[in-house]
Amino acid sequence: MNNSKRYLYLIVGTIALLFAGTVYAWSILKVPLAQNFGWTVPQLTVNFTLTMSFFCLGGILGSLLNKKIGLRNTLIISAILSGAGFIFTSFLSGSSISMLYVWYGIICGLGIGIAYNNIISTVNQWFLDKKGFSSGVLLMGYGASSLIIGSIAAKTIANANFGWRNTYLSIGICLFIVLFACALILKTRVFDNTAKAADTAALQVKDYTLAEMLKSISFWKALLVITFLAACGNTVISIAKDISLASGLAETLAVTMVGVLSVCNGLGRIICGLIFDKFGCKKTMIYADVLTIIAGIVILVAVMNSSVILCIAGLCIVGLSFGCCPTISAAFIADFFGKKNYNLNYSVFNLNLLIASLIASLESYLLAVSGGYTVPFLVLIALAVVALGITLSIKKS
Repeated sequence: MNNSKRYLYLIVGTIALLFAGTVYAWSILKVPLAQNFGWTVPQLTVNFTLTMSFFCLGGILGSLLNKKIGLRNTLIISAILSGAGFIFTSFLSGSSISMLYVWYGIICGLGIGIAYNNIISTVNQWFLDKKGFSSGVLLMGYGASSLIIGSIAAKTIANANFGWRNTYLSIGICLFIVLFACALILKTRVFDNTAKAADTAALQVKDYTLAEMLKSISFWKALLVITFLAACGNTVISIAKDISLASGLAETLAVTMVGVLSVCNGLGRIICGLIFDKFGCKKTMIYADVLTIIAGIVILVAVMNSSVILCIAGLCIVGLSFGCCPTISAAFIADFFGKKNYNLNYSVFNLNLLIASLIASLESYLLAVSGGYTVPFLVLIALAVVALGITLSIKKS
């Protein structure tokens, strides 16, 4: 089998996910909507919740569409939906927030979910011998979007000659073009008898149907582990600036640390992928569990002692540990449940994002009620410890 173009596909997929990840820059993109239309934080939070919900549903829909109409047509649909979501949001009048929910939350969420799932699934099929590395690079691109494109968007929104409407419009057009180009370039791998030895070993993994995967205790254990780790990461990221200020960092440095955390998140995805390929799934999950426990302890001590150095170290570790979650998710499904139904199986596993977001929201509530960081972080550390215990019990079915 000729896989000489696989690195081209990896580059194209990473660029496509870099643009698709713009949807995660909501903390930046929501600001002008609140300023111009008077929409409240809870109202705008509902929109992001809708986006994440339909992102997960888009992953499942995308896997079904791929089987029915093929990869190219599926990605073209994702390009249309994603582009339209941003473009039509740029024309909102502010008379009803429901239209924001429709265009950004539902339409854009579905489009990004379809693209995300199909791009990762397709590219990873070309890297059965390096699925951890492939997943890490792709997800680094997706995770870096908030930092790179989000920063550009912040500047264009603040520019009086450009403004938020042109920013949304430009993102929509660019997103459509990039995803459409990806649809034309990316190819589904056709397996034959000339696979390399490393690929041949990977192909020996039993191909589980969705029903069979859902009956596997390993699936549910891994789902809990990634959910708990993602909840820890989501919680810290959502209050990273507050943690920095509480630890004694100056305002400018606190803002900078949010960006540094994002960089570490991206690096964590590649590092995790390399560890996965070298040491396997279980050891990689143990690494992520331990890193999350250390991160929680370091940040808690930093806040309690107003330690700038420990705060910086803790946030960097959180970025590295949180970066492990998507990489492990993508590689784990292929490693445990095979390639044939990977697209659908992976999209279902990604539902952990919804549960993790709910736990993170509960943590934010606990922070407000307790009036301090001690109780919430003790809960996060406990979740990471439980995740480690579950990881140690995971075995292939």
